[in-house]
Amino acid sequence: MFEIHIDATYAWLGLALVSVATVGVVAALPAAPPPDADGVAHTIGSVADGEYVATAEHGLAADRMRVTPHAVELENGGGSARSTVRGPPITPVAPAGSGGDARLRRVLTGVPPGTAFEDPEAFADATARARAGEHRWRPAPRRLTVRQVRYGGTRVTLVG
Repeated sequence: MFEIHIDATYAWLGLALVSVATVGVVAALPAAPPPDADGVAHTIGSVADGEYVATAEHGLAADRMRVTPHAVELENGGGSARSTVRGPPITPVAPAGSGGDARLRRVLTGVPPGTAFEDPEAFADATARARAGEHRWRPAPRRLTVRQVRYGGTRVTLVG
């Protein structure tokens, strides 16, 4: 009447181990999906490849970001994502107070380049410096602004 089946004991121990392993795997999963770098790159590429001057915004669900002339990288609690931007090289614009060119920041926000810069050569030099500068990880804003600008013989896509 009080027999112990040895097979039942092993079955219960196995079930307990599988349960602990399952809880460990579920706890290790990220709480949020990785950010959408491909969507951001598509928005940038569509403005950069456009025939006409244009402006676009893309919402970000990221904590940090890095923009280079040919790629965008995003990172949040769910991981990181990188995507290559198709089309001509883009011009990253550093946020205010980060050592970037304040004139480029003004042009990105809608000020005509002729108002922010003395002449087209100064604009071309500023964009070349921004592309050649150090592209560090920075806190990500809620929205990324992309603007294609033409001034003199210079056509650039500003991203910031």
